[in-house]
Amino acid sequence: MHIEDFSPTQGFARMLDKEDALSRFRDEFYIKPDSIYMDGNSLGLLSKRAERTLLDTIEDWKDYGIDGWTKGKQPWFFLSEKLGKMIAPLIGAAPDEVIASGSTTTNLHQLVATFYKPTGSRTKILADELNFPSDIYALKSQLQVHGLDPDAHLISLKSRDGRFIEEDDMIEAMTDEVALVILPTVLYRSGQVLDMKRLTLEAHKRNILIGFDACHSIGAIPHSFSEWDVDFAYWCNYKYLNGGPGAVGGLYVNRKHFGASPGLAGWFGSNKEKQFDLEHTFTPAETAAAYQIGTPHVLSLAPLIGSLEMFAEAGIENIRQKSLHLTQYLMKLIEHELANMNFIIGNPREDSRRSGHVSLEHDEAARICKALKENGVVPDFRAPNIIRLAPVALYNTFEEVWKVVQVLKIIMSEKQYEKFANERDIVA
Repeated sequence: MHIEDFSPTQGFARMLDKEDALSRFRDEFYIKPDSIYMDGNSLGLLSKRAERTLLDTIEDWKDYGIDGWTKGKQPWFFLSEKLGKMIAPLIGAAPDEVIASGSTTTNLHQLVATFYKPTGSRTKILADELNFPSDIYALKSQLQVHGLDPDAHLISLKSRDGRFIEEDDMIEAMTDEVALVILPTVLYRSGQVLDMKRLTLEAHKRNILIGFDACHSIGAIPHSFSEWDVDFAYWCNYKYLNGGPGAVGGLYVNRKHFGASPGLAGWFGSNKEKQFDLEHTFTPAETAAAYQIGTPHVLSLAPLIGSLEMFAEAGIENIRQKSLHLTQYLMKLIEHELANMNFIIGNPREDSRRSGHVSLEHDEAARICKALKENGVVPDFRAPNIIRLAPVALYNTFEEVWKVVQVLKIIMSEKQYEKFANERDIVA
């Protein structure tokens, strides 16, 4: 059975589920009865393994106290490096090029502080107008630290249609005034996957460093950062990687940059052999670990241990294949069942350009999301008019996708959404 043999029946969905090689992982997660969770691209669900490794760490704290740094099931002193090694296959990097540390925005601050070196007329940072706001806040802040006017020195590439960024436009904007390019791997609204390999090659042809925000791709699509020669990247671990709310993030630094002095030095970036010498002269680690700042948030790292075990077992290529099939199936159902209901599929149709969610546009999107929740479906709203639906490979089923579209059909036919205000909640 293939998606190309599409049938809009529930039986077809069940057949697809029977053939799903990853179906066993669903039982690893806590899934609320009578609820369909389609928001894993914002916050992934808790797995039993993540719960176990968190509880193991709490037990180590209970049993060992301060000695938990070097004893117990998961000694804390090297935990960030251990998790970096586990994350490395998901981004196509060597283990020593990856560290679990900080958060998305603090890691971006660290990497820009390290690699943004305005010189002469080459002073500008190139980004895009569709990027997540936190990245833009950080870039403007870093420019101000350098005494530069963000309005003059941050180039925000315009989208042609408000949905996508064209790589040709980005490359054209890589002028000799640009010192650094910061882009998302995936646009968070439309789910467009940027051609990272091509963009990196073109930036380097122009002697420009380039870094990527991988928040909306890590755990959903494979990457080859080292092979593509990407300079650096950063991400969160609480979306597809299911690390829990506020989970510690991660960063990647290409080994060719090892030895670059961290722009924001902190003691956990020290060489581990020297760290507890407590000298006032900083001796950084010789790996990506140098770009840590403060003490690891151990209890926020612990769930990742269990979660990443599952990714190693499932394989990121297999996860990507199922994810593509889920979103293909969802789009086909939308086109078949929701025709003439004013929905627009606002994400790329091509597999190579589509990430792990479907971006469904509608003028009443905020109200429809509230109606979905009332009907037991958890979606995600993004202003002004986007319903993001993310069927996650490790725990969502094809039958759940089928049910979501049936719920949408009922909501629209009965106009259930009309009883809600068309505005977002505090947390959209």
